[in-house]
Amino acid sequence: MKLNLPALFTLSTVILCLGCTDHDIETVTYPEMAEASNPVVLTNANGIDVYNGGFGSALVQDPNDHNIFFLLTDRGPNIDGTVANSKVFASPGFTPQIGKFRLSGHQLTLEKIIELKNENGVKINGLPNPVGQGFSGELALDLAGNTLANSADGLDSEGMAMAKDGTFWISDEYGPHLVHFDADGKTIERINPFGSGKGGRKIPLVFASRRPNRGMEGLTITPDGKTLVGIMQFPLYNPSSAAVSGSLVTRILAYDIVAGTSKEYVYLIDRANLQANSEIVAVNNTEFLVLERDGEYATDANRSTVIKKIYKISLTGATDISDPMNSATGKLYGGSTVEQLKTAAALASNGITPVTKTLVADLMTDIASLYPHDKAEGLAVINSTTIAVSNDDDFGVTGTGTYTSKILPATGKLDKNRIYFIKLKQPLW
Repeated sequence: MKLNLPALFTLSTVILCLGCTDHDIETVTYPEMAEASNPVVLTNANGIDVYNGGFGSALVQDPNDHNIFFLLTDRGPNIDGTVANSKVFASPGFTPQIGKFRLSGHQLTLEKIIELKNENGVKINGLPNPVGQGFSGELALDLAGNTLANSADGLDSEGMAMAKDGTFWISDEYGPHLVHFDADGKTIERINPFGSGKGGRKIPLVFASRRPNRGMEGLTITPDGKTLVGIMQFPLYNPSSAAVSGSLVTRILAYDIVAGTSKEYVYLIDRANLQANSEIVAVNNTEFLVLERDGEYATDANRSTVIKKIYKISLTGATDISDPMNSATGKLYGGSTVEQLKTAAALASNGITPVTKTLVADLMTDIASLYPHDKAEGLAVINSTTIAVSNDDDFGVTGTGTYTSKILPATGKLDKNRIYFIKLKQPLW
């Protein structure tokens, strides 16, 4: 009898696998796509329902139960305002959070919410930081147009990694910050360019020149548990936006958790002015996957030009561009910042080798059904031949100045959180 299962594939149990990881031994059946079921209404913005979806900015599979996935929200439901650099927050008191979801067939069921808290156990928020503490230059407004106060506890959470002890590391788009949370969401330490970490621990000052709303979008931890590896979404405004126009240069930070030291590497994006790097995840201690994208909704008509690609990269042989002086511009080459060099040719002429990158998956061709979302933001390695990608549904809203429902052009339906499981053409190891 022939079974017709077009949307499901089963990963058979591996009896013998030399040199592989535990994720190669699978008894879980993964669908092509699973969708979060029935998100609750968080608030109403002038007649538009805003959902407590928003999960999908980052994705981690539970190492002990492969049916469990942890998905991260960002700072909360917001849209661009009509005033320059303004953001309109529908729920200013929203607490960034981690959702624990269980996979069952094509459905993701929310089992638990872990709200993120500061070191005193007080819930944090998603509002911009004060000057000198990660200020992004953004003006936060409520629905009535009132200015919202900046918050030292504000976090625009985007990248997430789970340590072996069950704690979480989260990166963000303000500071950027690297924040260590315990399993219940309480802050253990917040590390940033301004030295707020324990014992004054910090990341290089140059990272403070991140473009607003294009911070440390991706974060992972190496399998040996020693190093956090984060990737910036966009070229740093280093020394300014105009100076780096057209640049392909983005930075990867490798942060030694125990020593508090770091190295930096160049990752060249495919094309200038992409939304660019959404996530990074470890394959081993030196190789990683990077999710690179534009901001376009995919439809059948434009799927050949939309960019939602996943590359395998290697740090081996790449130049460490760290600045021993920890200056605001980072190490200079012929008087120029790394971002001002802009291209592979200019990097090479200055003795800089970027990380290597090899395409391993394209969401526009490697998913049988259309990937209809504008955003692909979470990434996880399931095993050597399977990866998972989550979308950020923006809490089901969009707009400029006025909230509207976020409807996918390809389907005519509300954007919801999903995880797509992608079978690779070539194994990762």
